[in-house]
Order: sequence, then C-alpha cells, then structure tokens
Amino acid sequence: MPSHRARLLLCATLALPIGVAAPQGGASLLITPTELSRVINDPTLVVLHVGPRDDYAEGHIAGARFVQMQDLALPNAPGTPSLTLPDEADLRARLEQLGISDNSRIVVVAGMDWVSPSTRIVWTLQAAGLGARTQWLDGGSDAWKRGGLPLTKDAPLAPVTGRLTIKADRSVVVDREWVRARLGTPGFRLIDARAPMFYDGPGMDHNGQRHEAGHIPGAKNLPFNTIANDSLQYLPRATLAKMFADAGVAPGDTVVAYCHIGQQATAVLFAARLAGHPVKLYDGSFTEWEEQKLPIERSAAARSPASRP
Repeated sequence: MPSHRARLLLCATLALPIGVAAPQGGASLLITPTELSRVINDPTLVVLHVGPRDDYAEGHIAGARFVQMQDLALPNAPGTPSLTLPDEADLRARLEQLGISDNSRIVVVAGMDWVSPSTRIVWTLQAAGLGARTQWLDGGSDAWKRGGLPLTKDAPLAPVTGRLTIKADRSVVVDREWVRARLGTPGFRLIDARAPMFYDGPGMDHNGQRHEAGHIPGAKNLPFNTIANDSLQYLPRATLAKMFADAGVAPGDTVVAYCHIGQQATAVLFAARLAGHPVKLYDGSFTEWEEQKLPIERSAAARSPASRP
C-alpha cells in the first residue's frame, strides 16, 4: 500500500453504554482512545483494524480483527470498477463472518496513516445499515499508542458468526446515471475529493499512464487530505462546516462525493457526516466516469500542454 503522502497524489463523544448506538452524524461518530479503552471488554464490541498487515502483526488493540477494503468489495474483474460494493446479501454474509450482529457496536481503527481505507470500511458499514452503530477511532492506532494503551501480537479468537437483519441503507451509494440526472440540482452538492492536481491540473504521469486533469462538471474540490490534522485526527466540526460551506455546501445539503475509485471520497463523506450533512458516494467515481467518456470540465491550465510536468 502506498504511503499517506503518495496517496495524496493518487488517489459529544463519551463512550455509550452497552447496547446504545451512536447517532448518524456529529461528533459521536468519533471515539477517543481513552473512551475505547473503557469499553474494550464490552461483549458486543467489534474492533476492525484497517492498515498494513505487518503493522497489525507488530501490535494491535486486543481483539481487533484485520480487515482490508477488498474483503468488503466485489472481486476485481474486467468491467467492474475497483471497490464496488457487494449486493446486500453478500455484504451481510461477509460482515456476519466478522462476528457482526444487529446489536454489535463497531469501532474502525486506521493502522498507521490509512485514513481513507478505514473510512471506506466505515462507509461500507453505513451502507449495510450499521451507520448508527459504527465509530471511528480518532487518530487511529497511532493515537492509541501515543496514549500508552496496551497492544498485543496475539491473533483474536475466531469470531462467532453474527446475525444481521438490520435493513441496509443503499441510499448512500449512487451510480453515474444518478449523478448525471442531478447535476446542478438544488439540495445536492457534488464534491471531488481528489488532490487539486487531478481536479484542476496539471495532471500527472503514473505507472506509465497519463492521468489528465479534469472533473465532473459542476463539482467543487475539497481534497481528502485536508480534513484531518497531522495526528490524523479530524478537524473540529466548526472548521469542517466552514470548509464545506466554502465548497458551496449549504446547511441541509446532501454531499455527493467521488474520487478515483471510491476510497478517498469516503474520508470527505465522513467529514460531511461530522458536520451534519447527509451523504452519498458515487462509487464508480472518476475512473468510471472517464471510461464512459462522459462530459469532463477542465481548467485552462489543465488544457494547456505547456503546463504538463
């Protein structure tokens, strides 16, 4: 997995009593290391660690289960965009294999600096109908370590297969036709979560391929690497609210985000939820939009060959 820096180019929080779910938006979507340590023995708690495997092996929160984005996505195949969300029954079965049930309380932990991979898992849980029962460890595993809290190298016990009957929330995922039909519609704001060099130019060469700059018409840029501090903690809610307002998001607007493949955008969507906005992910993202030869908006700098590196 590329470093955090490389991925920048490419691609009321008290712990709740057992059985009480966190609300869908606002600060309660976050949990601090101290708060998590107080409920670590909660039998309904499921901790999911999303990061490099070797980092997990060197030490993780006791009981945390190692999860990769691809574990909760369709297999890569020709004609299928990367990280495509499985259908409802398939996703439910995968989550149950992780020991997740209707009454589970889930905490997602970013290993090292894997913020957007971990928020992709958070968003997937939201799509499965578990958004109100899922929190993100603010600052990730590094914050846990900075707090001097215990780690283990022991593998967790095999989970007892869970039972999920909660209704999925597929309203949080949209396709290209949905996006095309609602471009410019009041109440929806389309956000491009990629780095500015992809949104506005000049683009770049990577792995022998040219990635031209450009974005879906009408989309505003709010880069995914701007919503957290250097300690990988999300910025204060008021700061996030202003960032979305500066991107043209009005109070009550639904934030519809995309990126390259539906990963980086989930970090921005999580920030939108913290700021109190409903969210939707265009899962196919710009890779699909470009492959389908749909309209692309480019700045003068992006159109100029002289601007290319």
